[in-house]
Amino acid sequence: MSQLSAQALNSLRPRPPSACSSTTMASLSYGTQTPIASLKVSPGFWGSAEFNSCRLSVLGSDRSRNFSVVRESAERSEGGVAMETVGDNQVEDSPGNTGSPYVPVYVMLPLGVINMNCELVEPEVLLNQLKVLKSVGVDGVMVDCWWGIVEAHNPQGYNWSGYKRLFQIVRDLNLKLQVVMSFHECGGNVGDDVHIPLPHWVTEIGQKNPDIYFTDKEGKRNNECLTWGIDKVRVLRGRTAVEVYFDYMRSFRVEFDEFFEGGIISEIEVGLGPCGELRYPSYPENHGWKYPGIGEFQCYDRYLMKNLKEAAEARGHSFWARAPDNTGSYNSQPHETGFFRDGGDYDSYYGRFFLNWYSRFLVDHGDRVLALANLAFEGTCIAAKVSGIHWWYKTASHPAELTAGFYNPCNRDGYAPIAAMLKKHEAALNFTCVEMRTLDQHEGFPEALADPEGLVWQVLNAAWDANIPVASENALTCHDREGYNKILANAKPQNDPDGRHLSAFTYLRLSPVLLEGHNFMEFERFVKKMHGEAAPES
Repeated sequence: MSQLSAQALNSLRPRPPSACSSTTMASLSYGTQTPIASLKVSPGFWGSAEFNSCRLSVLGSDRSRNFSVVRESAERSEGGVAMETVGDNQVEDSPGNTGSPYVPVYVMLPLGVINMNCELVEPEVLLNQLKVLKSVGVDGVMVDCWWGIVEAHNPQGYNWSGYKRLFQIVRDLNLKLQVVMSFHECGGNVGDDVHIPLPHWVTEIGQKNPDIYFTDKEGKRNNECLTWGIDKVRVLRGRTAVEVYFDYMRSFRVEFDEFFEGGIISEIEVGLGPCGELRYPSYPENHGWKYPGIGEFQCYDRYLMKNLKEAAEARGHSFWARAPDNTGSYNSQPHETGFFRDGGDYDSYYGRFFLNWYSRFLVDHGDRVLALANLAFEGTCIAAKVSGIHWWYKTASHPAELTAGFYNPCNRDGYAPIAAMLKKHEAALNFTCVEMRTLDQHEGFPEALADPEGLVWQVLNAAWDANIPVASENALTCHDREGYNKILANAKPQNDPDGRHLSAFTYLRLSPVLLEGHNFMEFERFVKKMHGEAAPES
């Protein structure tokens, strides 16, 4: 560890952890299926002018760095294992060694770094923590800008004060910012001990009109976020949902103009659903879901049902204006249902119609909101987060993905339409679970037929095939070398003939535990490896 980081750690007095991931257990444990061999491999995106103008802006300029996409040469052992020299010794090549591509590393800030009064919490503690991160070469931080804090009380009554102070601290340390437009509720998921509801004026509307929320077949409402059924319906005091999102994003762009112009804000991630992810809230813990349940379809609010009715009539089959009634419950297994079992109704004429409609609504929502995000943030990189739902990935139907809106059974690529939509808006894909190993999932929950490695392979290749940047983050807390090496292997695939790699990686999450001696030494080694710098193997 560098002398600076050791000194900073000695002077650091962190508070106890106050927040963890807002990602649900589902986003935390992911399922997969076998790798998709049929995906075409296209030339790498990374040498394009688009990438040079967009993604390299996230890199600091305080020291010279090697941006070579692939290492020109490597000594090979007789067994074909690449070797690198560390001092006088040769060691087996590990992912991310010297000369590999530079992948920027960001760190997510705690969920409660800004309180409900939009005040920065314990700024001196945060400043010390950021200095420690800076000392080991971290490129920047990610922060959620919570809708429920900023526009809490009145429509278009925005309070950005705490975020302005936070951004000034980040700028003074010459760090970069990834900012999340968080249009969802915080709290109620695994690890959450911070509760940030939707704006009060929105929940008042919801008390009179609960159909503004996603709804399951039992009629239970999910107030994590607004149903996409009101994207174009003026039920929010004269505005549609997408107009509300656009006004919020435009206010942010105006308020923080100096940080955009100064290059401090490197990326805007646009929240598109629960936990900020582009998915339906199909596995809510507060409705009784437990891993590895298949989840439930969330289309029973009157706005989505009206759209389904119109789609069925347009198809000429008005009796299809319903959601399937043989899908089990949140914690069912696929073989227990008539819809998801092998040979089930998911692959019938009606099943294909319904799943096409359900997944198309997801893609259309992303399309609408990202189009407005590009208007608000013209010239700034935007991104969308997709959750890694890996459980039941090795079944034919992929039920957990289907209920979440990813139409990805074994005979169909459900992520290519999402990648194509992101390409339309020149948006990056942020994907999770890159630290997870399929073997570990089988040991813990063999019945879940999960395959996170297969899922990561499919999604990353779908995005790279569409020539869009791919960023990622870990789904679960990671402090060990095994997890870091798995991230490195996914970030920089060593055998990729096109030299493709992640555009950035965001670590979940800043905490006192991360900054403890051994944990932080492993993290420092990981950052160096992600940057393509020499790091000790012992």
